[in-house]
Amino acid sequence: MSVIPLYQPDISGAEIQAVIDALRSGRLTAGPRRDRFEDLCAERCGCGHGVAVSCGTAALHLVLRALDIGPGDEVITTPLSFIASANSILYVGATPVFVDIDPRSLNLDPAAAEAAITSKTKAILAVELFGDTTHIDQLAQLARSNEITLIEDGCEALGGVHCGRPVGSIGRAGVFGFYSNKQVTTGEGGMIVTDDDRLAALCRSMRNHGRVQPDTDTTLLSTDGAPLIHDQLGYNYRVSELACALGIVQMERLDQILSARRTIASLYMQKLRDMPDLILPTVEVPQDRSWFAFVVRLDDQYTHVERDRVIAGMSRHDIGVAAYFPCIHLQPYYRQRFGYDKGTLPIAESVSQRCIALPFYNRMDETQVELVVHTLRVMIQREQLLRRDE
Repeated sequence: MSVIPLYQPDISGAEIQAVIDALRSGRLTAGPRRDRFEDLCAERCGCGHGVAVSCGTAALHLVLRALDIGPGDEVITTPLSFIASANSILYVGATPVFVDIDPRSLNLDPAAAEAAITSKTKAILAVELFGDTTHIDQLAQLARSNEITLIEDGCEALGGVHCGRPVGSIGRAGVFGFYSNKQVTTGEGGMIVTDDDRLAALCRSMRNHGRVQPDTDTTLLSTDGAPLIHDQLGYNYRVSELACALGIVQMERLDQILSARRTIASLYMQKLRDMPDLILPTVEVPQDRSWFAFVVRLDDQYTHVERDRVIAGMSRHDIGVAAYFPCIHLQPYYRQRFGYDKGTLPIAESVSQRCIALPFYNRMDETQVELVVHTLRVMIQREQLLRRDE
């Protein structure tokens, strides 16, 4: 185990007590804690509805289903993301159309997205990578002007703000994930936020096997009071009361969590800015940023082989680091299925080969940040010496 891990959930005694209380309540699913968690997320995002589900991937899947996106349709999305964002498009039988990214924000390039729109395009699935919201307003305008839907994947950006608007409120629907490395965690879990009444109702039904809503048919009820009438294909994407109990306390602590993460990010920025071989994250409005991860990249002179040696060296010194993220279109499954080759999306590929996610979590202290920075500096110096000796 690393002395300084890549991430670490911030669980206080309040979360532990909340889960114990949920266990003692006798209601472990589809209860008041789920409703409260949904309300807190919707309120934070300025949306009328929150729909809690089992994970962020499930949330994306349900939104695409609710929008009636399927075979023959195209969804424009980013190649630089965790693979789940693109996989969700395949789940509904649609085709992900990858376009290149902006080299500063690492989000979808609006001009590239616009050039990719065809008569088959039904949506843009925009990922706010590492918590950066840059271009989301431009992508929303692009979607409106072309009468297609913007789906806002805010799984890495909960609590962030863009031009005065909360993350999650800018697209037709916003989606969040609560895996253990996220700003807010429920262990596993996800959330859909939206102002669209119909979309919310469809997602609520589909998360629970496609059952009709409780107030529409009371002739056949299960033990939890939900009707055993199914009028569409659904899934078991429910989330437990235990997870929601954890999520409620995390949401109540969200401002504290975001502040702690901004402090760690600021320390990194201060201590790394004198390293000319590094490209640091671009931050337009620091107080609006919700930091999911702190990801740097080596400059253009470095190869992925050298980046990988830096990562391996830091790991040998018990520093938890990762190569966030490999390009999705170059993952083996996508290459086999769609025939993508290297060089298709040059900016994303270049960035992906040089990125390093550094340890980042709420309770890091300055000494730990110093150790990470010192180790990174030594590993980069080692690469410089190796290059000189070649």
